[in-house]
This record gives sequence, structure tokens and C-alpha cells, in this order.
Amino acid sequence: MTTPTWGEPSGPLTSAEFRVATQAIMANIEQVIEGKSATVRLALAVLIAEGHLLIEDVPGVGKTKLAKALARSIDCSVRRIQFTPDLLPSDVTGVSVYNQETRDFEFKPGAVFANLVVGDEINRASPKTQSALLECMEERQVTVDGTTYELQAPFMVVATQNPIEMEGTYPLPEAQRDRFTARIAMGYPDPRAELAMLSAHGDHDPLNDLRAVADAAMVRRLIETARAVHAADAVQQYAIALVTATREAPEIRLGASPRSTLQLLRTAKAVAALEGRDYVLPDDLQALAVPVLAHRIIPTADAQLNRRTTDAIVSEIVHRLPLPHARNPYDTRDGRASYESRGR
Repeated sequence: MTTPTWGEPSGPLTSAEFRVATQAIMANIEQVIEGKSATVRLALAVLIAEGHLLIEDVPGVGKTKLAKALARSIDCSVRRIQFTPDLLPSDVTGVSVYNQETRDFEFKPGAVFANLVVGDEINRASPKTQSALLECMEERQVTVDGTTYELQAPFMVVATQNPIEMEGTYPLPEAQRDRFTARIAMGYPDPRAELAMLSAHGDHDPLNDLRAVADAAMVRRLIETARAVHAADAVQQYAIALVTATREAPEIRLGASPRSTLQLLRTAKAVAALEGRDYVLPDDLQALAVPVLAHRIIPTADAQLNRRTTDAIVSEIVHRLPLPHARNPYDTRDGRASYESRGR
């Protein structure tokens, strides 16, 4: 695959430049991840939305492959952390070590000091170690021994976890889950994709052949471009209505936070940019509601006894909530994108 050559980056990209850059990244990842275009697209959208991604599924379906393929597609600093029960918080954030020559303490950076941090099986570490990521994921900084160290931009954590029912796992605390912009599941491949995987992965690992098709500077320009995507007042109010509905639903004990509203809109802007639009549609928010909101809510005991998943609860909220009536002034498609409520 030909690697695009970028000039000195400065400012947002044009629509054509954005499309070329993002399609190159997605095509690169799909050389390794077969038949999961929607999952790859959402992972890239989270990166462009300046968020963090949680990939939850059973072992062997390609969670770590996706994270590593995304990392290798971008020519920037990448660190991988294998979370284990004996991992310490200082292994993640760094530690101050006494230097006998200078007779002073010097800081040894931990694994989070990178543009893209791949956390493998994050829920196999203790809650104390998991909490070491709280500050860096939200504030893009690390504080050790009273000194604050800024992290590089862009900064993204891509963490994988096994279902909490599996042996040797610790549930992520609510504050940790809320810092992940989206949670996705890989799922099993369909027979055709699995057959293609056998052909591609039979004699060698295509991950070893991946070459970077973008760099950190280009990612910063992608982020800046997505920030400029317009979200009409009606769309913003619809985002608030979706999140508010999770706080009022009788089946939910703890609803989504205001942080989730912000991240829902940011991700919707990234998705709109990936689709070549400079405005957000309510459909973008609907499509993102489950991956962005479901992992943040806690169902009631009755809902858990009835085996009601948070995905199903959020999906029902989306179908029940009426769409905004006001039309996006940036949408010029002959009235076909009217936001009138439509029957379900």
C-alpha cells in the first residue's frame, strides 16, 4: 500500500484531504481486521473525537489486533501495557528515582507517556492500578510526587477487557468506565470473513506488514477538522434529551453523566466528518447512543434479574425518544433531511 506524503501540517483539512487521510487509515487497519468495517470506523471516530476506546469481548476475536493495527497505522509514539494482578500504579504513570550522581530525584516516565497507549486486558489489574489512568485520561496529565507532567497530543487509550464473568477479572469502577468515550464489541466474524482470515493469517501475521499512513501531526489536523463540524441547537438539545432519558428511565439506577453528553456530541462530529458532512444529524447521535452511553449506566437490581442489558435499555430509549423538529440549516438536501419525528 502506498503511504501518503503530507506537507507541513497546519490548520484544518479540506473535505477531500480529510477523506483521503481517514480512508487510508481505515484501509490499513482492515488489512488485519477482516469484515469489521463499522468497528474500525468507530475506533477511528473515537480517535478523531479525542476520546478513549474500550473494546470488550471474549478472548480470541481480535481486540488487541484492532488496537495494535490502529497504533501501527499512525507514525507516533505507542506504548503497550499488559495489565496483570501484580501491576503497580507506578508502572503505568512513572516513578521518581533517586540519582546518586546528582543526589536528587529524577522522574522516570511510565507507559502512559505516549500518543497511543494500548492497555491489554485492563480488568485483570487491581482497581488501584486501574485508577492510575483516571487523571491522564481526563486531563491529559500525570501527577507524581506533587509534580504535574503534561502528556503528548494527541493522546488516546485503547483498552481491551474480557467480560467480567470470566475468572480473574475486576470490574472497572464507574469513574474509569465514564472516561472511555465508547465501548465496542468485536463479535465473531461471519464465515466469509473467517475464511479470508485463514488465508491472510495462515502463514504469516499481516500486522507485521503494516506501515504508518499518517503521523501525529496529521491526527491533530483531523481532530481540528472534526471540531469545526457544525451541531445545530436542535441537535445539541437532542443529545441532552438522550442523556437525560437515561437518568429518568425506571430500569436505570445510575444514568449517564454530563461528560457523556459532551463525548456523544464530539464523536458525532467525528462521524459526520468521516461521512463527508460539515454538520451533525440526529441519526449520528442515534447510531452512537449505545456504544457511547451503555457502558456508563448501571441498571437496577430488577433489570439485572430480568437479564436486561444496558445496550437493550439504551436502544429502547433511542427508539422511544422523538427526534427534534427543527431542521439543520446546514442541510441543503431538498428537505429530505427534515428532523420531523417519524413513526417507529
